[in-house]
Amino acid sequence: MPKDAPPNGDAPIPHGPPAWADPRTRVSEMQAKLHRWAAADPGRRFDDLFNLVYDPATLQVAFDLVKGNHGASTAGSDGQTVARIETEMGTPEFLHDLRTALKTREFVPQPVRERKIPKPGRTGKVRRLGIPTVTDRVVQAALKLVLEPIFEADFQPVSYGFRPKRRAHDAIAEIHLFGTQGYDWVLDADIEACFDRIDHPALLDRMRLRVKDKRVLRLVKAFLKAGILTELGDYEDTRTGTPQGGILSPLLANIALAVLDEHLHTPWQPGGPMSTNMRRRRRGWKGLPNWRLVRYADDFVVLVRGSHGHVEALREDIAQVLAPMGLRLSPEKTQIVHLDEGFDFLGFRIQRRRKRGTTKSHVYTFVAAAPLRAIKAKIRALTPRTSQLDLEVALRRLNLILRGWVNYFRHAVAKRTFDHIRNFTWWRIVRWQRTRRRWRWKDVRRWLTDRQGRWQPIRANGIELFNPAAVPIVRYRYRGSKIPTPWSACNPA
Repeated sequence: MPKDAPPNGDAPIPHGPPAWADPRTRVSEMQAKLHRWAAADPGRRFDDLFNLVYDPATLQVAFDLVKGNHGASTAGSDGQTVARIETEMGTPEFLHDLRTALKTREFVPQPVRERKIPKPGRTGKVRRLGIPTVTDRVVQAALKLVLEPIFEADFQPVSYGFRPKRRAHDAIAEIHLFGTQGYDWVLDADIEACFDRIDHPALLDRMRLRVKDKRVLRLVKAFLKAGILTELGDYEDTRTGTPQGGILSPLLANIALAVLDEHLHTPWQPGGPMSTNMRRRRRGWKGLPNWRLVRYADDFVVLVRGSHGHVEALREDIAQVLAPMGLRLSPEKTQIVHLDEGFDFLGFRIQRRRKRGTTKSHVYTFVAAAPLRAIKAKIRALTPRTSQLDLEVALRRLNLILRGWVNYFRHAVAKRTFDHIRNFTWWRIVRWQRTRRRWRWKDVRRWLTDRQGRWQPIRANGIELFNPAAVPIVRYRYRGSKIPTPWSACNPA
């Protein structure tokens, strides 16, 4: 039976007043304690967590996180923004009233405001986002600060999405590693409407394995049942799912999907049938498959060293594991492919090809077609020939888009792709300026060449067009179990 234990949240921190004086230091030490205790005892259930949620330091750090998000200027269903709260009420009074409401249990989450955005690369399909009020965002952030260190101790190393210190490139590096070790078959899977269909009772049962404090569980349930205020102004109940857009939603989704991670990664645990190279080889000699899960949020792949039939059986097994959580695989986006055919994952195209001039094959990571189309569409949107946008403003926006896109894909085999994007952007700007200014080609040369006739970068008022081709391609190294947690450096007493 799991042991029930309080976290001693009211115990003074032995480092003294300086730690208490800084909310971030206090919260970091609290998180380090929770994580250390959870990792040391996998059966421990934490009680008396609610006082940590409404602790002044936790609420202050949570408010700072909400304020620093890109959506701070976006209002929820109550019309309030962070800036408006700071101007009209003031942060200290707002946090004091919120803490009082939490302590007296008068706090009630408000319905999230629905906003539909188009799914990238999917014509006609939209994604429903739920925008909570600023007050609800602060409480969700406080809940996450307390709960995340506990559940991070249980999450498997094969999960990379929405987890601290982990990124998409780690998932791609792991696929690349196992793809070079004979894991030829791939189950490229996607969970259909994952955030909308998570079963609430099943999710809360998963949380009860670690959280005994009923006040925290009631608060999480209240957020799950808060409802949605649609774009038409109608109210909808939320009987399942956790709306995308909430700060707490990614953590809750990872808690729900941990059932998949545990099921598929248990054989890799010490003593398991896939825990050592020799045990995996023996399985191969007996005609049994070996597999490796790599998951990023609701997108995941299972690399299999075996046959096509083994992958089909694994797909049915996964469907049965997900069913109790109210989830199922998407029929249209789940496929079985061979590594030689290639597949797209997180914007990358991963495929095994024969190296030119040799008989050896290697696993390569390219830029997939969808993100290439998306970046070109953004460039076109900023450089139509009839645009009256100032060139300096256009260059600033283009540079932001190009830098972010290139930095994400700079670990892929992308040298030619970057050069293509540089060329595409240059011609879009030149054609736009020729139309706008009624220039001939000799005017373009006069604009972009020096006195010696050498071509110069496009500039406007000191802003130079970013050159994607100048970014070096650097291989991203697989980090595996070396990925630290944010609390590794902390050493609370």
